[in-house]
Amino acid sequence: MEKQKQIIEAILFAVGREVKINELMSVLEKNQEEVISIINSMKMDYEKENRGIEIIRVNDSYILVTKKELYEYIYPILDKRAKPNLSQAALETLAIIAYNPKITRPEIEAIRGVNTDGTIYKLLEFELIESAGKMDAPGKPTTYIVTNKFMEMFGYSSLEELPELPRYKLDENQQIVIDEIIEEKQKENK
Repeated sequence: MEKQKQIIEAILFAVGREVKINELMSVLEKNQEEVISIINSMKMDYEKENRGIEIIRVNDSYILVTKKELYEYIYPILDKRAKPNLSQAALETLAIIAYNPKITRPEIEAIRGVNTDGTIYKLLEFELIESAGKMDAPGKPTTYIVTNKFMEMFGYSSLEELPELPRYKLDENQQIVIDEIIEEKQKENK
């Protein structure tokens, strides 16, 4: 198994991108369960040795990355530009897109209540979102989805791992009823 670990590590390091599990299966001539078992063993080795790298799963692929907590030391060496910071507007827009794949700019703006052109442009520039094509509607608006870079940055293997959104109730004026939410939380805590 050590030789197979070396091969996987070499592949992940050399390509510097997500490698589909099928590619690893082909190279190692192993089935999916065996490859996943080897990678899980490698992950445990990295944790036990307290290494600066880790293997993460993104959908049906794996990638070798540096640990998030070391980003502040690596970023100044790799990129002399200012460290990208996501504004509250960018985080809100990103969350809307993550929870609503293939959403359009007008739909995002309807949820947020403000223009999102600049925010979407920044998220595209940071490669956290990408175009998912055009919607079959008047004007053919572009739809957006989050990228694998988003998944890596926020530590998700798939969108199914996103936290569940809180449930809320609307009154007759389509306003959120906060009092009932507070009462429900108090009952849960008792």
